[in-house]
Amino acid sequence: MLSSGGRKMTVTISHSHHQFLSSSGIPRKRLMNTSLIRCSASPVSNPVLRPELLIRVESQLIPHPKKVDKGGEDAFFVSSYNGGVIAVADGVSGWAEKDVDPAQFSRELMRKASSLVDDEEVNYDPRILVRKAHAATSSTGSATVIVSMLDNNGILKVANVGDCGLRVIRKGQLIFSTFPQEHYFDCPYQLSSEAVSQTYLDATVTSIDSMKGDIIVMGSDGLFDNVFDHEIVSTIAEHKDVVQTAKALANLAYKHSVDFYFDSPYSIEARNRGLDVPWWKKALGQKLTGGKMDDITVIVGEVVSN
Repeated sequence: MLSSGGRKMTVTISHSHHQFLSSSGIPRKRLMNTSLIRCSASPVSNPVLRPELLIRVESQLIPHPKKVDKGGEDAFFVSSYNGGVIAVADGVSGWAEKDVDPAQFSRELMRKASSLVDDEEVNYDPRILVRKAHAATSSTGSATVIVSMLDNNGILKVANVGDCGLRVIRKGQLIFSTFPQEHYFDCPYQLSSEAVSQTYLDATVTSIDSMKGDIIVMGSDGLFDNVFDHEIVSTIAEHKDVVQTAKALANLAYKHSVDFYFDSPYSIEARNRGLDVPWWKKALGQKLTGGKMDDITVIVGEVVSN
């Protein structure tokens, strides 16, 4: 049911109930590369209530060009539990300066979350899933995280801490978008092993009434810093298939990320925050442009009838 592939790599995921992957690249203050980790939780008994809607998912991973051989700091999992659960975590690379592998925290956080989706206390609440996964994670480090869960009634519940993102497109129109949470530019909210950090209580929580045919696009900031929302909408319209759409979005994000002249969402936001070229370059008509080389994690889901 679920499969994943990446640029210059193809990954077939076993049809276990829970699946865990890790991706990589290098975000603004985070390093990321590409490695694949599989993690299967113990089987879960069939739920009594059969969901009316399910999410059919495809994923694509493209690492930062210079980090391909070092493993990634992004991680995500996709679960077919009931309507479907998707989560993405983006490890904060600043920990490398303290000789800590930034990937360990994000990977363990996703492993713990994947094993807790059927927990009775979680009960389709993504914020509780974030709380319990964070509490169970013992690795040193920090990560941004987003979780979406489709419940038996077709309600998509989203909890977000930081700058991973989610978009919902319905009949060719963007109907929902998360917004980054940050302390200041390039310093997002994050869950951490340190006592002074954000917690599940800081998560932005949203519920969306899903409909058959809705397209859900989730990813790390490597996607949304390099691809505009209107490009996401047009790419979906051009492909009409989650496999091709995920691949096209990942490739587009990568293309923009290595283009020094592309006026990306990231460069526009940087200028809006007062970061630009020196005054004498401005006098010559120049401005800060370019994409942001980063890990690019893209997950595209289509809401379908059960």
